[in-house]
Amino acid sequence: MSENTVPQVAVIGGGPSGLMAAEALSLAGVQVDVYDAMPSLGRKFLLAGIGGLNITHSEDYTAFCARYGDRRPQLQAMLDRFPPEALQAWVHGLGIETFVGSSGRVFPMQMKAAPLLRAWLHRLRSAGVRLHARHRWLGWDADGALRLANPEGEISLKPQATVLALGGASWPQLGSDAAWVPWLQARGVEIVPLQSANCGFEVAWSRHLRDKFAGEPLKSVALTFTDTQGRTERRHGEMVVSARGVEGSLIYAFSQRLRDCLNAHGSATFSLDLAPGRSAERVLAELGRPRGSRSLSSHLQSRLGLAGVKAALLHEILDKQQLADPAALAAAIKALPLTVRMPFPLAEAISTAGGVSFDSLDPHLMLTALPGVFVAGEMIDWEAPTGGYLLTACFATGLHAGLGVRDWLK
Repeated sequence: MSENTVPQVAVIGGGPSGLMAAEALSLAGVQVDVYDAMPSLGRKFLLAGIGGLNITHSEDYTAFCARYGDRRPQLQAMLDRFPPEALQAWVHGLGIETFVGSSGRVFPMQMKAAPLLRAWLHRLRSAGVRLHARHRWLGWDADGALRLANPEGEISLKPQATVLALGGASWPQLGSDAAWVPWLQARGVEIVPLQSANCGFEVAWSRHLRDKFAGEPLKSVALTFTDTQGRTERRHGEMVVSARGVEGSLIYAFSQRLRDCLNAHGSATFSLDLAPGRSAERVLAELGRPRGSRSLSSHLQSRLGLAGVKAALLHEILDKQQLADPAALAAAIKALPLTVRMPFPLAEAISTAGGVSFDSLDPHLMLTALPGVFVAGEMIDWEAPTGGYLLTACFATGLHAGLGVRDWLK
C-alpha cells in the first residue's frame, strides 16, 4: 500500500460499532478506512434483523440503563451520549421511520435491517469513508503495523489510530470468531474469559419429550429465579422447549444470572408458573372438581387450559403420586421446578459476555497498553438482554470510541 493511501484511522470491523465510530470520525473531518473480513459489511446486523430489527427500547431511561447490570457504571456516560431517543433520531436521519411495538421495543417501519444498512453505507461512502470487504485482520507485525489479508495477499499499514470493533465469539460464521483474543493478550491487554450470553440452556429431557415436543413454544408463562446474590425476580413471557433444553426471550432475560449460578454451583433451578393468570387457590379448586371417567390430561385441559407441552412438562417433572395428588399438582402448576445444566455453546449464543476488561481501557475506550488503539462494541466486557439493549450499547460504544479517537488525534 503506497504512502498516500495509508488511512488516518483504520476501523477493523464493519458492524454497527465500527460503522458508528467511522461516522463520528468522518463528521470530524478525519479520513477513515473500514476493513471487514466478510464479503460484505454488517453481516450479523443483517441476521439480527431477519425476524424484525429491534433497534432499541422505549422504556423509562433509568430502567433501560439498569438492564446493563454491573456494567452500568462503565457504560453510563456512553449511553447518555447516545440514548434511545438519539438512536431513533439517527435512524430517522437515514430516512427510515420507526414504530414502538406493544412490548415497548422499537423497530424500523419495514422491520428489516437491510434498508437501514444500505442507507447508512451510502451515507458513509458519500462522506468519504472507504469501505473494504474481504480484509481479515491478522494482528500486528514486528514493527507494530496492522496485518490484513485480502484476496490478493497480505498488506500492512500504520494508521495514526485504530478502532477495533470485531465483536465477541457468537456466530463465528459471520465474522465474530474472537481470533483477536491472543493478539491482545500478548500485548498486555486483560481479557475476561468469553462466555455465552442471551443463550439457551441444556436440560436433561426424556426421549419422549424431546421427540414429541422439541420446538414447541411455551406461551403465557412466568419464570421465577433467585440468583446467587439472593435476589428473586419473576417475569412473564414466552420460551421454547428445544431438543436440548430451553431457549427463547424469557430464558435470555435470565441468562446472565443462570450462567452465574451454574458457574458457582454447577446447576441452576428456576420455577415456571404454567397458569400465571390463575391464583394457586383457583388452580387447586379446579383440580378438585370431579373428573369422572376423564383422563388427567383431559381434566387439565378442560379445567385449566393446560395441554400440549405444558401438560407434557408436568408429566416430565412429577411422579405418578404427585400427579394423583391435587395439592402437589396445583403447587407444580404454579411453580414447576426446572434445572438447567449448562449454557448452549458460544457459537450458538446471540451475544457474548466477557472480553476486553474495562480495567484495560481509559475513559475514551483506548487501550492503556496500546496508545492509539481503541475498542468498541461486543469486544468489551459487558452484556445485556435482547430487546434493543445490545444494539443500543454497540452504537453508543462505537460513537464513544470514534469521538475518543477524534479527541486523541487533536
